[in-house]
Amino acid sequence: MSDHPIEKTLAELAPSWHECRACGYVYEPAKGDSKNNIPPNTQFADLPLIWRCPVCGASKKVFIETKATNVASGFEANLKYGLGVNNLTEGQKNLLIFGGLALGILFFLSMYSLN
Repeated sequence: MSDHPIEKTLAELAPSWHECRACGYVYEPAKGDSKNNIPPNTQFADLPLIWRCPVCGASKKVFIETKATNVASGFEANLKYGLGVNNLTEGQKNLLIFGGLALGILFFLSMYSLN
């Protein structure tokens, strides 16, 4: 048994978001809900029982927990390394990887047009 606890990624430590199954609205704790006077950094569990979806009016029971998508996908200790790439979110990393791959293929195919 190790003396060190298992380190969690920033995405695992971030407060989870909650999505309305009726309309797709996503409650983000960092933003709160200005329409219903809910201040930023209010966790979903701390919302009043009478709170409703600001878009469709559904109750809290309709919401499902989802993971936050706007946080870096690595470990906090690694954020200072990697030329800033470790600060990218999962979606940004995918865009960088597949965008670079598509650009490489485009350059490769463009060489066929040279005489």
